[in-house]
Amino acid sequence: MNIGVVIFPGSNCDRDLYRAFQTFSPNKVEFLWHKNPELPKGIDVCAIPGGFSFGDYLRTGAIASRSPIIKAIIEFAHAGGFVLGICNGFQILCECGLLPGALIRNQSTQFICRDQELIICHKDPLFTNLYDKNQKVSFPIAHHDGNYFVDTETHKVLIENDQIAFRYQGKNPNGSVDNIAGIYSHNHRILGLMPHPERRVDPEIGGNDGALFFKSICDGVSN
Repeated sequence: MNIGVVIFPGSNCDRDLYRAFQTFSPNKVEFLWHKNPELPKGIDVCAIPGGFSFGDYLRTGAIASRSPIIKAIIEFAHAGGFVLGICNGFQILCECGLLPGALIRNQSTQFICRDQELIICHKDPLFTNLYDKNQKVSFPIAHHDGNYFVDTETHKVLIENDQIAFRYQGKNPNGSVDNIAGIYSHNHRILGLMPHPERRVDPEIGGNDGALFFKSICDGVSN
């Protein structure tokens, strides 16, 4: 299995994501520069990390969503490829239209950085196949614009199609609709989430609740 990790100017979680995949992937993990107009042949999963792409000086993720590589990622997704976006990556996937809704300013207007308990809402064949439905996990969150907003009709579709991947457990940290922390595309081959599983793959750095996330992806694609 081959995994590409996209880097934009301002990305700051790219190496964490690379390391997490490299730990569990039997094959190749490589970095992809945002100006590349095409994805390398043989890529199975394209992953967009967290960070402040282009400084997020406009709407969060908006500039990155216009980078040359995004067109290639959209084509890859439409052809059935697997795409993952974490934190700023989630924002970029919404900005470019691969996922519904938008990430807006936290309800508190404050940057939030802490561990957050989540609920696995759906046992997905790829992204969460090694977790149990309704299992609780703890991933860090670190965002200023993590308030997921979607209209009522689209929210209804997300529920009916099992597209809600993660929900915040307990007090909603940012005001997201229905405590949503992550969603799938309609075909469940694209996932965006605000929390950072790549920061929880080793007990020495705070815990390993995220290890099954990356093992799920690597095992799922390989099978």
